[in-house]
Amino acid sequence: MTEALEQACSPGDAGQAGSRCRNCGASVADAFCPHCGQETALRLPTLREFLREAAGRYVAFDGRFWRTISALLIRPGFLTREYLAGRRRRYIRPARLYLVATLIFFAVSRFFVEPAGLLAGNEAAVPGQGKSTRTEQPQDGKSATGPAAKGEGDASVFYLDDDVSLHLPAAMGGAAPLLEKRWQRFNAMSRSDKKEHVIAGMLRYGPYAMFALLPAFALLLKILYLGRRRYPLRPRLYGEHMVFAAHNHAFLFAAGTAMLLVHAGVVKTAILGWVCVYLLWSMHEVYRGSWGGAVARSMVLFVAYSAMVGAATVGLLVAAVLLG
Repeated sequence: MTEALEQACSPGDAGQAGSRCRNCGASVADAFCPHCGQETALRLPTLREFLREAAGRYVAFDGRFWRTISALLIRPGFLTREYLAGRRRRYIRPARLYLVATLIFFAVSRFFVEPAGLLAGNEAAVPGQGKSTRTEQPQDGKSATGPAAKGEGDASVFYLDDDVSLHLPAAMGGAAPLLEKRWQRFNAMSRSDKKEHVIAGMLRYGPYAMFALLPAFALLLKILYLGRRRYPLRPRLYGEHMVFAAHNHAFLFAAGTAMLLVHAGVVKTAILGWVCVYLLWSMHEVYRGSWGGAVARSMVLFVAYSAMVGAATVGLLVAAVLLG
């Protein structure tokens, strides 16, 4: 009995010696269990196999990966039409593709995004050239009154002044003490430290914002394509719009990653031009209809979604300052 137990627990090929799967206990007679799919010849993986398996949890680097990437980059709308037609085994699923593209973009952004380039303005306030609106920290612990506090700024919106100090709406004057303390601590930093703090916080919370914007984008599509069923193959269900949104956002993040990695201005311009063509082309390919209708809907979609992205950016900015 002891020998049988040792044989069952050994990492070798004992799975083939018996006639049952180690995982589910079903009878097996081949290299894989017909019930659960686990291999029957068990052994510990090599380092290369271990790393490949870890990467495969997110993207399988096989023919399916390259087939998906090539279609995503150069065939607008193709992956969405294939998925909705039921041909799904050949390609990476849209949710996984979107997840990987998002994570790669924000990971690359941490190395290639320069705070000085993202937050426009001079590196330091020059005496005699404009006035700094930085909120100072007096010794009595109370925030000094800068121009915004004196009514020179807009007290109804969030904004960053020339000194990269954050000004909150007057309605938030009674914020929680902890958040107010963080806000004052941020405004007391040097200009360069503020930029680093804001960029780090926005990149940290950016993926969460994008995962919230994806279903909002799908909802806009559903609203835009309400109406009679003139085109039977046009997506109608919310889940179908989500698939289209995931594929197009994955493309946007892939293009954004390429623009971060490429330094040639002409190449960046070409990528940006292809992005504009790609998004309109993919909408026409998936939703059918006339090109005029696709253009009109895409313009409405662009304006509405830009407003959502703007609101999300403000939220990211505040989160970077108050929660970072």
